[in-house]
Amino acid sequence: MVNSQAPEISAATELLREGWGVHGRLSRLPGENMNFRVEGVEKPLVFKITTDPMGRVDLEEVVFARLREAGMPVPTAIGDREGGVIRKVDFMGDSVSARLQEFLPGDAWRDVSSDAALLRSIGSSMGRLHQALEGLSQDQPGVVRTHQWDLAEAGQHREPIGKIEDAKLRRTVERCFHLYAAIARPRLPLCPHGVIHGDGNDENLLVEQSRVVGILDVGDTQWGALIQDLAITLAYALQHEGVDLETASELVAGYESVRTLSEDERASLFPLAMARLATSAVIGAVRRSAQSEHATWFSHEQTTVDALVRLAEVTPRSAEHALFRVPSGDASDQVALRRDREQVLGPSLSLSYQRPLHIVKGSGQYLHADDGLPYLDLVNNVCHVGHCHPKVVAAISQQAATLNTNTRYLHEHVVDYGRRLTATMPEPLDTCFLVNSGSEANELALRIARAATGAHDVLVVDGAYHGNTGNCVAMSPYKFDGPGGSGCPEWVHVTPIPDAYRGEIRGDGDDVGPAYALELARVIGEACGAGRSIAGFFAETILSCGGQVPLPRGYLSAAFEHVRKAGGVCIADEVQVGFGRVGDAFWGFQLHDVVPDIVVMGKPIGNGHPMGAVVTTRAIAEAFNNGMEFFSTFGGNPVSSACGLAVLDVIEEEALQERARRLGNHFLAGLRGLQERHQLIGDVRGSGLFLGIELVRDRATLEPAADEASFIVNAMRDRGVLLSTDGPLHNIIKIKPPLVLDQEDIDMAIRLLNDVLDGVD
Repeated sequence: MVNSQAPEISAATELLREGWGVHGRLSRLPGENMNFRVEGVEKPLVFKITTDPMGRVDLEEVVFARLREAGMPVPTAIGDREGGVIRKVDFMGDSVSARLQEFLPGDAWRDVSSDAALLRSIGSSMGRLHQALEGLSQDQPGVVRTHQWDLAEAGQHREPIGKIEDAKLRRTVERCFHLYAAIARPRLPLCPHGVIHGDGNDENLLVEQSRVVGILDVGDTQWGALIQDLAITLAYALQHEGVDLETASELVAGYESVRTLSEDERASLFPLAMARLATSAVIGAVRRSAQSEHATWFSHEQTTVDALVRLAEVTPRSAEHALFRVPSGDASDQVALRRDREQVLGPSLSLSYQRPLHIVKGSGQYLHADDGLPYLDLVNNVCHVGHCHPKVVAAISQQAATLNTNTRYLHEHVVDYGRRLTATMPEPLDTCFLVNSGSEANELALRIARAATGAHDVLVVDGAYHGNTGNCVAMSPYKFDGPGGSGCPEWVHVTPIPDAYRGEIRGDGDDVGPAYALELARVIGEACGAGRSIAGFFAETILSCGGQVPLPRGYLSAAFEHVRKAGGVCIADEVQVGFGRVGDAFWGFQLHDVVPDIVVMGKPIGNGHPMGAVVTTRAIAEAFNNGMEFFSTFGGNPVSSACGLAVLDVIEEEALQERARRLGNHFLAGLRGLQERHQLIGDVRGSGLFLGIELVRDRATLEPAADEASFIVNAMRDRGVLLSTDGPLHNIIKIKPPLVLDQEDIDMAIRLLNDVLDGVD
């Protein structure tokens, strides 16, 4: 017992005497609440003073009554002089609620050894508590609420993680909240709900001879997922000496002896318990920074940290196996899987990261590995509206179960999709061709350009990548100038990359873009002087493999003018940046107030389903109609068309373009904050959620920091965040996530990047 708050004890003694006529000796009980043990009376009592203005003591008494009726050991209230149970009074200048209860005998759980029998009793008590409260509904006054310990809102504690001074502990806490956000939070709405205790900690449970003899303090009672209670109790069990996940399975078994958990509850239990530990760590750090000597706030501080450190590397799969006594079976052997892959697949296929990932599931902005660990995907712009978006999956599944054939038959879907897709374009872009990939789309665009102009050659930007077909590789400097490349073909002409940060012409002035366009005009002139003719100019509207480089102001409009004067058509490659990713526009070319002659699409068009498209003008499409039929066996099939329609629906219904704009600005601000703190970051650039970080060893010489970029990407992978490198010098970290990520995800990525950069600078 603690007796260090003499003024509070004096005031409480007087309040007890006036309100209840009880004369006794008061001593402060452990815990956050202002509870006092009353002795020197016929039998010990507990005097509870609730100072929290949001406290619902009326709800607490309803819950206690329900539990008491069910035969559970809870305190009994003692009426005051007027016969009431709750007394509203002024206490030391605050308006409070005071109650007097009988003192329940027993030892606090935290003060005894947690053997198997006790853990099982605690688990079954939580199950019986939920049974007893089944009759209460959301209509019960005060039950629908939240508070700082509400596990359903654990994400509220991510922002102040920086208050934790120890870098290793910070990383562990980040991981806990990441597990929660990726695994538990999406499942909570699917879990059974009811009135929960909300704080089944080891001070609120009284025990004797390995069984529960008292349940105290229901001040955090609320409507919530029942699994939250078990997770909270598990988090405290894991703080006890000798209790590991295998031992804690007795707690779970005790609960399931009363009520069987659903699959969603089982998957959520460990991440929720870790989120509770992380919540305790963050709240403790915030409180200590404000008032380091508070008498009751830090009773679990060290045990919380110890548990977090001990459990830091436990994977969700191994935790679930331990807690539910499920035989783990043979874990997938990555070495064997990689060996088999190398034997079956071509050797030129690459794997990401020094320690490759075995990904088995995708959901929203997350990829999940075979060990259950989630990874925030900041690099997969293919799954534009989120991995396995249910609306897109349903559209594919339903149409595949009905009909899938080719465009030689009439079908509404292909017409509807063509109409919807061209409606996103400015006039006169009104005609589309549907294919199966961005590479096939660029290949088709090349054929169309040649047919429309009668010319043969193309103009491309240095560092560009336009696909993996023969002609696409031939017009991709990223490939033909790289390892294994055979150099630039005679029909391809390369214009300098308009890189205002690293290129020959630098700065942010209005003259930079037109100056680079003059370089393009020079390349056209040299080609024409050599007897060549330009069929088309292929341009990504933000350069991707070239280093996530935004085009300077005025570049594209001037470049298009030069190309058209030479008789060529202008082709906007939107494979990487289209469909609202840039935020301020639906298509990247719209950022530059230009209208191309042909637009090429792929990747996000089908959210992972193999699709591509070419949109052009009716006149150019007619020029391509020279008697040779164009046919793509799978392009425009009913399943793909249904998929494309669903993607467009989701972009519109979930306002993903606006989301990309808002979150992109937030991401840019965070990255520029890192740039101010870390000299390694030379440039931060991009639009919407298509961003790049250029790393340099010297901001004056711009010496590329390729090794550092690779190290950071792999370090972030180990922290649960997926990034990638790009650019001709391999020193660009690219960011192009599914558009459904949250601001919390961005803030976590910024914090983790900051910690990693601290170890590199």
